[in-house]
Amino acid sequence: MRKWTLVTLLGLGVIIAYIDRTNLAIALASAEFKQFFALSDTGRGVLNSVFFWSYTVMQIPAGLLVDRFGVKRLMTFSFVAWCLVAAATAAAGAFWELVGLRLLLGVAEAALFPAGLAWLAKHVDERQRGLAAGIFVSGSKWGPAMASPLATWLILGYGWRTMFFLLGLGGLVWVIPWIALAGPDLPENRRLQVVNQGAPSFGALFKTRAMWATVIGTFCYNYFLFFSLTWMPAYLVESRNLTLSSMSIYTMFSFAGTGTVAILAGAAADWMIRRGASALNTRRWFTIAGLLAASTEVFGAMSKSTDVAVFFAIFSMTGLGLATANYWAITQTLLPGVAPGRVAGIQNTALNLAGIVAPIITGWLKQITGSYAAPMQTIWVFLIIGVAAYLFLARESRTADPAGSSHRLTSTLG
Repeated sequence: MRKWTLVTLLGLGVIIAYIDRTNLAIALASAEFKQFFALSDTGRGVLNSVFFWSYTVMQIPAGLLVDRFGVKRLMTFSFVAWCLVAAATAAAGAFWELVGLRLLLGVAEAALFPAGLAWLAKHVDERQRGLAAGIFVSGSKWGPAMASPLATWLILGYGWRTMFFLLGLGGLVWVIPWIALAGPDLPENRRLQVVNQGAPSFGALFKTRAMWATVIGTFCYNYFLFFSLTWMPAYLVESRNLTLSSMSIYTMFSFAGTGTVAILAGAAADWMIRRGASALNTRRWFTIAGLLAASTEVFGAMSKSTDVAVFFAIFSMTGLGLATANYWAITQTLLPGVAPGRVAGIQNTALNLAGIVAPIITGWLKQITGSYAAPMQTIWVFLIIGVAAYLFLARESRTADPAGSSHRLTSTLG
């Protein structure tokens, strides 16, 4: 019970983190906010991207710190810092101040995924990892689902400054149960120091097909996700002429669908693995199915019908949930026993490179073409590349037991 309580608490932490990331995208769909900062499409693209500049740079260092010092203290410090920075956004008065605060938010949140994924790798076995990863990672979908109507309500009722302040400080409540329930770092830290003496170098990891499948697939999955996090609200308002309120409802359903399916798909994969299915192949095909379902977003983008566009916006994000838990869980299946913070740091670096690239490319393509068609077509290309990565690179090179426990780093060498 304590283990699953902490898994749920980690998932709630991700929800809070993504509320503090997504609220800017909601503000950027507000005419008042855009006018106050005199924002162009390119400027909006930069603001949507800048968080990931510092966040991405800090991923591998954060992973190394997790392996060195453990999870509890880093998570506590990180959480308090990012909530305070998020609340301080309410005081911004110039474009450069927004940029600076988003850079600080990226540094403050950097430990979240390396620490959370390392905790799961150490405390949850293969046959339960899909559900645990689903609960944890689905927070990245429930966060935007909750942020969209909540931030919209606060902006319309009280203004964007109040929205940033209340959503930022509100997250500090999470720290209390975390300090009370999370175990001490030191015993686990000592064990990790012994394990990491024989851990492969970064160069050795990148000589494996498994690491390249993880990096490419993660980038492609998240290119679509970060378009949805940063530009989807503006797309629905500007291209489909939805009101800010109706946009928030459809955005909520899109991300809630992803979060729900992520948990169900993770649990379904676990169920199949417990009954003898290959862990690697099961998680791999769930991931491929999710990327293919997400690629249907291009159908809505090319349609002249607002109803069709909204349907595929919701369907594609919901379908993406098939991959959400499994593309995280498959990493430990491919690379079992490898320092988890280090691997999570590499994977999260790839994830957040997409967070840098997707908003900027989207803003640039929209500005030079005058529409969202080219950005949507670019999403489709990346999703198909992701399918190819998992199809051709994330493959067994020798026989493994059903739980995938016999895999070693050498089994993934080309």
